[in-house]
Amino acid sequence: MNVALYIRNSTDEERQNPKTQIEPLVQRCEREKWTYIVFQEFASGSKESRPELDKMMTRIRNKEFDIVMVWRLDRLGRSLKHLLQLMEEFKKKDVKFISLTEGFDTTTIQGELFFSLVGAFAQFERALIRERILAGKKRKINEGFKWGRPKGSHDKKVRRKSGYLLRWNNTK
Repeated sequence: MNVALYIRNSTDEERQNPKTQIEPLVQRCEREKWTYIVFQEFASGSKESRPELDKMMTRIRNKEFDIVMVWRLDRLGRSLKHLLQLMEEFKKKDVKFISLTEGFDTTTIQGELFFSLVGAFAQFERALIRERILAGKKRKINEGFKWGRPKGSHDKKVRRKSGYLLRWNNTK
C-alpha cells in the first residue's frame, strides 16, 4: 500500500512541533508494512489551496496512492465543505482515508458507514440552511419587501440595440 501522510501545523516549528503528528503516522505505516510519503507544511487550515496539499492531490489524481492518512481530521481542513470535497475526490480515485486519532478509517466497512453518515449529516445541514433562507425570504415578501434590482432612471430610457443582438439578427 502506498500512503500519503499529510501533516499540517498552523504555526512554525517552535510553537507546534510536527513530530506530534508524524511519529504516530509513521509508526502505523511501519506496523502495517506500508510505504509512505510525508507531505508536511505550516499553513492555515482555512485555506483550501496549500502547496503541499496541492502536491498531494496532484499525485492522488495520478493514482499514486492507495490511502491518505492524517493525525486528526482538522489537520486536513477546517471547513466541512472542503473536507467533503476532498473525501469525494478520494472516493472517486479509490483512495481510502484514515484519521488516526479519531478512528475514521474508510479501509474498513465500519469506516465506510461512518463516511456515509457524515455525508448524510452534511446534506441534512445544507437542506436546513436552505429551508431557513427560504422562510426568511417568504417573511420579507409578506412584509412588502420587493426582491430584485429597483427600477431606476436608467431603466426608463430605450436601450440601444447593438453588439450581440445585431450579430444574432444578421445570422438569421
